[in-house]
Amino acid sequence: MHAYSEALAAVRAHAELLPAEELPLAQAQGRLLAQAFISPACLPPFDNAALDGYALAFADSPLHAGAELEVIGCQPAGAPPAHGRGAWEIMTGACLPGGVDTVVPLEQVTVLARGSARVTRVRVDAAVEAGRHVRRRGEDVCIGQPVLEVGQRLGAAQMMLLHALGATRVAVRRRPRVAVLATGGELVGDPLQPLLPGQIRDANRPYLCMQLEAAGAQVVWQGAVADDPACFNSCLDDALAQAPDLVLSTGAVSAGAFDFVPRALHARHAAICLHHVALRPGKPLLFARLREGPLYFGLPGNPVAAAVGQRFFVEAALRAMLGLAPEMPWRVPLRETWRTPAALHTCARAQVACDARGQLSAMVLPLQESFRLLPLCAANAWAVAPAGVASVEAGTHVEVWSLGHLQAIAMMQASA
Repeated sequence: MHAYSEALAAVRAHAELLPAEELPLAQAQGRLLAQAFISPACLPPFDNAALDGYALAFADSPLHAGAELEVIGCQPAGAPPAHGRGAWEIMTGACLPGGVDTVVPLEQVTVLARGSARVTRVRVDAAVEAGRHVRRRGEDVCIGQPVLEVGQRLGAAQMMLLHALGATRVAVRRRPRVAVLATGGELVGDPLQPLLPGQIRDANRPYLCMQLEAAGAQVVWQGAVADDPACFNSCLDDALAQAPDLVLSTGAVSAGAFDFVPRALHARHAAICLHHVALRPGKPLLFARLREGPLYFGLPGNPVAAAVGQRFFVEAALRAMLGLAPEMPWRVPLRETWRTPAALHTCARAQVACDARGQLSAMVLPLQESFRLLPLCAANAWAVAPAGVASVEAGTHVEVWSLGHLQAIAMMQASA
């Protein structure tokens, strides 16, 4: 049996960085940058007003409270900068007229006179500081400034910045292509098909596909097969026809009479890198490289064991393929003592919560058997105890990991 750290190192060593691809910005949302983005423009692109008010040249105008100003024009947003000495009515985001360096907020001005179409004279009701309420060109971003790093995910904020800078295409890392194969003669994939005695619904595959997509992968093929090596080989050939980088199967990797996957892989001349890890749940995990090239993960069939293998081993491979550094956990104190099997690296469904004082803590949920689905619905994190630790006492800091490497922990409120 392989130690957890040894198995994880083997996975990372075999996972190869995928190439970059250049995409139109509209297709790049959620992707990871393959190279740093250097700003091609300034933000703001010109000096402009930070709010509605009156723009003026500080040196030319008496700006004490009670000063009166002639307003010579109006500068709307979207118009080219006007020119002329004097005060200008100005809108938020509008170009500063030539020579202007200060904006007086609308709320600090009293209108004294109006013409047919605009204000012509105002009184300043409070002392004004030079340079206030002006946004200077390049104050946020300068031309040539690195603004997004390699590996950064293009979320809504990053996309807003790229659109503001006028980007049209970006270099992103190609998404890992993954095939998912569920094994087991007891599985029924059609939700409308009545279950016969001994049958169960194929629930692992939808979960794994969703988590893989959330982890930055692209599921290019999925299917199910009975416990039959010939059918397995046929399905695996169909999956390989879609050129996956990684193949993931569930079930048939333990030591029972129907656990045929290791033998089938040997017959296909796959290189078995590891089989059985000192891990709970998920000890039967298998990792190989297929003769055709893709990596292969054989996960156990119990739902939570499959979820643990996907989260901590498959996603470790995905991070390496995407060019991301190894993931780091949070460390937060436990609310209650946690008993663990000392011989195994243990992953437990947990809740990370914040109390009324803003302090974080973690609680390992009850009912941790790997067949149970309901506790996973209550979890927002995984708590991890390394092998050799039989008990983690309340108040001790423990590693916690989000449910997926690109997913944030959805914080809960701690009960009193």
